Amino acid sequence: MVLISSLLLFSAVAVAVPAPTPTPTPVKSHDHGNHSTTAEKNKPWNAGAVPQYPIHESCNATQRRQIEAGLNETILLANHAKDHILRWGNDSSIYRKYFGDRPSIEAIGAYDIVVNGNKDGVLFRCDNPDNNCELEGWAGHWRGENATSETVICEMSYHTRRYLTTMCAMGYTVAGSDIATFWAADLLHRLYHVPAIGQLHVDHFADSFEEVIDLAKSNKTESTRDSETLQLFALEAYAYDISVPGVGCAGESHVDEEEEDVPENCHTHDGGVLHCT
Repeated sequence: MVLISSLLLFSAVAVAVPAPTPTPTPVKSHDHGNHSTTAEKNKPWNAGAVPQYPIHESCNATQRRQIEAGLNETILLANHAKDHILRWGNDSSIYRKYFGDRPSIEAIGAYDIVVNGNKDGVLFRCDNPDNNCELEGWAGHWRGENATSETVICEMSYHTRRYLTTMCAMGYTVAGSDIATFWAADLLHRLYHVPAIGQLHVDHFADSFEEVIDLAKSNKTESTRDSETLQLFALEAYAYDISVPGVGCAGESHVDEEEEDVPENCHTHDGGVLHCT
């Protein structure tokens, strides 16, 4: 009887133990506000950047090749100008000649954006959509209000522009020759017109070698964002440091004193060359 009672007691106790409560299966929440995939989350920080200046399909193979070579030299010219300033700063006599005692940070930025900035928002084309290439003396132009990101390169450019390998040759001097002699400086000028590069900050405050030097002598704030100044400094620094090291070909300016009527959307450079936008 004792054994039976014990068994009954054990059974009663066993029955009294409640069954374990099943663990509820977690319900997956759906975040309807975030649909980014793993691939999107793993994109590099600079995804979508445009590393090279775009050239329009209207340019044929030879035009494209020349523009590409010119743009490569523009980057080379701008990068050396930046490197020269980073190395020497205001201690450089060439820097003081063109920028006076102005802080160097603005000029460095003006060159660096050409070299390392996103190339989106810039387009070079060859199809003369505004018919300006038919005008005498036009080697190219920024399209302005018609298309602020676009620059047209006219036929004249392919016959007259030179490459930096001929710097300081054939009588060229920085002060005495046309500022647009080389593709590098001409395209640098054209890039500064485009808002994506010049940011409506780089502009024309001087239109001759003499005016550029006057800006520097008077220590005007515009010198480090003047298109003409930025081109001339880059050319002289390259000539002195790279083309003919320690010598360069600065030259002297020979300005035509005769005044001429200049259209409202144009400006002249040394040698009487007309540049229009």
